[in-house]
Amino acid sequence: MKDRDIEKQKFPIGKFIFPAEVTKEYVQKHIQRIDSLPGELRQLVSGFTEDQLNTVYREGGWTVRQVINHIADSHVNAYIRFKCALTESTPVIKPYVEAEWAELPDGKNCDPEISLKLIDALHYRWVMLLRSVSKDDFKKGFFHPEHGKIISLGIATGSYSWHGDHDFAHISGLKERMGW
Repeated sequence: MKDRDIEKQKFPIGKFIFPAEVTKEYVQKHIQRIDSLPGELRQLVSGFTEDQLNTVYREGGWTVRQVINHIADSHVNAYIRFKCALTESTPVIKPYVEAEWAELPDGKNCDPEISLKLIDALHYRWVMLLRSVSKDDFKKGFFHPEHGKIISLGIATGSYSWHGDHDFAHISGLKERMGW
């Protein structure tokens, strides 16, 4: 497979681009994407067999099951990061090694329905929170040690919206390629 094809499978919607400006419209658009993800993800994988859930989305990538469980892990961390940023003065977040989390028994073997239920409930709470905070609250942020900078909640909203769409595209791209 060509490097370009591998890159397209790694980043099917492209890499996240930090916006020059975070507007009300930017934030609202991404809150809507966060709100939509649980239902769209559930619909995407509805009826998948065990074999399909255990298929990697690309060579060297995770299985569909791991991607779903990863979304739950990632977005739980995001929700906590948002709550910390809203209640503390520029907290330093705790990074985690996503690839290693995906290899833990719950990441590799958990029934995706459990993570889909978690994503449903989590996104309900997260969107409720996001819709209740002020414009100024989206200027608050957390320090991300891996990026070496403060990430505002406005940018983080876009980043996690992108993240959900990114992982969704891994699964939908595989589904399309396999003709499922």
